[in-house]
Amino acid sequence: MIRVRGVIETQHNHPACVAAALEPDNLTLIRTVATGEGVRAEVDGTRLRSIIATVDDYLMNLAIADEVCNAGMRQRKGQEVNSGSKGMKNL
Repeated sequence: MIRVRGVIETQHNHPACVAAALEPDNLTLIRTVATGEGVRAEVDGTRLRSIIATVDDYLMNLAIADEVCNAGMRQRKGQEVNSGSKGMKNL
C-alpha cells in the first residue's frame, strides 16, 4: 500500500482566524493548524484520488477563509475607528 504525505504552508495576515475557519475540514486526510505567521496543513493518506480531491477542496476553502478573515478584520477596524469618533462627538 502506498502512503502519501505532504505539507502545505501558507502565510496569512490573520493565521488564527484562517486556521479556525478551516478546522471543520480537519478530518482523516488533512489537519490544519495556525503557525507563527501562517497556516500549516499536513496531508496523509493512502488513496491518491481522495488526497487530490481533499487538497483541491482545502485550497479553495483556504482562499475563501483568507478573504473572509481579512474582510472581517478590516470591518472590525472600521467599526473601532467609527465608534471612537462617535465617542469624541458625544463629549
